[in-house]
Amino acid sequence: MTQRDYYEVLGVKRSATAGQIKSAYRRLARQYHPDVNPDGVEKFKEATAAYEVLSDADKRRAYDQFGAAGPVGAAAGRPGPGRVHTWSGADGGPFAGGMGVDFEDLFRASPMAGMSLEELMAALGGAGRPGRGRAGARRRPQPRGADAEFPVTLDFMQAIQGCTTSFQRRRPDGSAEQITVKIPPGVRTGSKVRVAGKGNVGAGGAGDLYLVTEVREHPVFRRNGSDLTMDLPVSVTEAALGAKVTVPTIDGPTVVKVPPGASGGTRLRLRGKGVADPKTGARGDQYAVVKIVLPKELSKAGRELLQRLAETDPFDPREKTPW
Repeated sequence: MTQRDYYEVLGVKRSATAGQIKSAYRRLARQYHPDVNPDGVEKFKEATAAYEVLSDADKRRAYDQFGAAGPVGAAAGRPGPGRVHTWSGADGGPFAGGMGVDFEDLFRASPMAGMSLEELMAALGGAGRPGRGRAGARRRPQPRGADAEFPVTLDFMQAIQGCTTSFQRRRPDGSAEQITVKIPPGVRTGSKVRVAGKGNVGAGGAGDLYLVTEVREHPVFRRNGSDLTMDLPVSVTEAALGAKVTVPTIDGPTVVKVPPGASGGTRLRLRGKGVADPKTGARGDQYAVVKIVLPKELSKAGRELLQRLAETDPFDPREKTPW
């Protein structure tokens, strides 16, 4: 095959600096490395062979003096037909002794020939890109152990406010390990808390352990995302006349105002009294849902009062129903 000028292969001028040559080779390696471009193998080989010569001061000097077809082989000083040669002086270099070497030989002898793109970029001082990998790539990292999951049950308030929990986990070798983990505020059933390096052990190190949380129900609060809901029982008079009622929150008791004429199902909002978002820290709201509760037994006087109310303030609660 016909060999192109090495400067032309790298796309640099003959006066290019060592830094410019390296930069040009990095660019071509990213473009044609077999990890990312299986069709660019030949161009990658050609670029590597060119870089092997031009990146070395002695080899570059010999190349500039004799070119890619130096005085080798026959007495006439020309390469034999059908084979491309390079030449260097008799200083023991890779082309010494008058032996012709084509760029395929030079590529195979290069330590860069077997590197993955990531390894090659690291050797050249530049960041590579993850590729599909090659069978001949060297220094491949050893696989780490698989990740593991472990169930953890939390009380409602532990999940809402965050906590520190300790538990024992049985290792594959049969030994027990005590693990203490800080649970962030706001987790819910199905949340996963990562514990780095506590998974299964492999040749390349241990994987991670993920705690899968299960949260017990609360007797008062129901959770919907970052919001909390609770039922607020009120009497007929409290609903009709309005009242101030003390209700629980996850921060402690607070007072909520029931407006006059509140119907059953009315949602009273307590802004910022919900759950903190694990990612943003922003808190949701708490809603108190009015539930009107009637006494099971009425005194004679109480019954008379209600009858008088019905007479003085007649009201049909079904007036606007569609049926």
